[in-house]
Amino acid sequence: MSIRLANVRMHVEEPEAVLPFRVAKALGTPRDQVLSLRILRKSLDARDKRDIAFVYTLEVQTAEADEVVVERLRTSAPWARPEIYHEPPFEMPDPGERPLSSRPVIVGTGPAGLFAGLFLAERGYRPLLLERGKPVRERIGDVRSLEAGGPIDPESNYLFGEGGAGTFSDGKLTCRLAGPDVRRVLEVLAESKGKPSILYEHRPHLGSNRLPAVVKALRQRIERAGGEFRFGCRMEDLDIRDGAIVGVQTSSGTIATSVVILAAGHSARDTFEMLHRRGVPLEQKPFQFGVRIEQPQEVVNRAQYGPSPLENLLGAADYSVIGHGSRDVFSFCMCAGGQVIPSVSEPGYFSTNGMSLSKRNSPWANSGMMVTLGPEDFGSPHVLAGMWLQRHYEKKAYETGGRDQYLCPIQRAEDFLRGRRSRGELPTSYQRGVTPTDLNLLLPTAAVTALREGLPQIDRKWRGAFLREAVLVGPEARGSSPIRIPRDRDSFETRGVAGLYPIGEGAGYAGGIVSAAVDGLRCAKAIIRAYAPLER
Repeated sequence: MSIRLANVRMHVEEPEAVLPFRVAKALGTPRDQVLSLRILRKSLDARDKRDIAFVYTLEVQTAEADEVVVERLRTSAPWARPEIYHEPPFEMPDPGERPLSSRPVIVGTGPAGLFAGLFLAERGYRPLLLERGKPVRERIGDVRSLEAGGPIDPESNYLFGEGGAGTFSDGKLTCRLAGPDVRRVLEVLAESKGKPSILYEHRPHLGSNRLPAVVKALRQRIERAGGEFRFGCRMEDLDIRDGAIVGVQTSSGTIATSVVILAAGHSARDTFEMLHRRGVPLEQKPFQFGVRIEQPQEVVNRAQYGPSPLENLLGAADYSVIGHGSRDVFSFCMCAGGQVIPSVSEPGYFSTNGMSLSKRNSPWANSGMMVTLGPEDFGSPHVLAGMWLQRHYEKKAYETGGRDQYLCPIQRAEDFLRGRRSRGELPTSYQRGVTPTDLNLLLPTAAVTALREGLPQIDRKWRGAFLREAVLVGPEARGSSPIRIPRDRDSFETRGVAGLYPIGEGAGYAGGIVSAAVDGLRCAKAIIRAYAPLER
């Protein structure tokens, strides 16, 4: 057993090696009585610019009995909220008894598909992972070509290919979930070319330059355990007989299987259309839509750190903001020291996203400023209406940017609020070029109203600094999936289609790298509980 201490503060300029001595002082015991110390959580408290500090939550073992230490601290250091600590262990279920007639097939190699594949492979289920795009190394070349002004490859871009959309979306590992499954996902990422600090950082971040190595390491780990990957292999249809999966039809031929894990991602629109034709149950789902705001990183640093150049010690500052009105406007995927990228998977459509490298050393900061749109905003009760809405505004943005040019619509934030087109040169990190426009014409009315109400409110909290040098680019239409594929809570199977397991962001059950990976892990657990491993 051990004890848990919270609210242990260290000034940002103090070395972490001092931490055991700070803990010993709080405990009222000599340093050599602190036997072990593990960081459970580390966050930055920048509310008081005169005393910016790291705040730690720690697991501590001492030479004294835990109960004695906790009782003493409740009187001498109640601010530390001392308690006996026992971390729940990560556990996998015992395998079921139902035999598998063939290998489970996983469609998509984003975080959900990779983690479902990893945990199935390590327990003898030999999954077959299908990816419509290319391996991550080849995908990097296609992305760089697109940034340099080349044509879009519909199967290999910022959204499709090994690793999924998360590979080039900054590498944030924040997650609202907690518990052993989340911890195990972070441990696997740390083991797979990640870094140990992601296990306890409040806002862990790897960077888009580091993620490809992580993705490749996960693939190699799956292959060593008996899994197999097929790239350039797009699922085109499902074989369903008597309400059960019997196979998948792909661009490379038909594959017989009784288990399909559908981890296709939130931009696999052709897959959603196929599922609808096949009669697979689908539901409309609220999703996020908005713009991306971009400011000089120096503006954000000064707002967050004050006059001290703490970015030299802490790196580029980030933020999390919200504005209230008829509906909330909130920051999403904030990329400190990053750049704006084209989030495009279909020729003739345009949307934005952001990314940053591990060093976060770009002079620009950008973040989505998003509004939640619900079925009442879609204009139709059809299950695909949310997707149609995305396409409608992405098409308008593409046409504004010129045929096949994928120029980014841009407007000064203050001009957006006044409803006037911006003039002159508009600075941005977007590499393919921009086209000044009035973004009020490229967004749904509900999003325009919410942004007009919420942005000034956020700006007042920043004393006018948030919008003064800011530009808006957009639209940002791919914040989350507009569709949910209903599934059983325990078995993870789709209702009415035995053997179909929808997971991750595309199925409407996740919102980021870690939550998608956890969903994949939990789906693997459900399959393991139901089926026996395959014999080699």
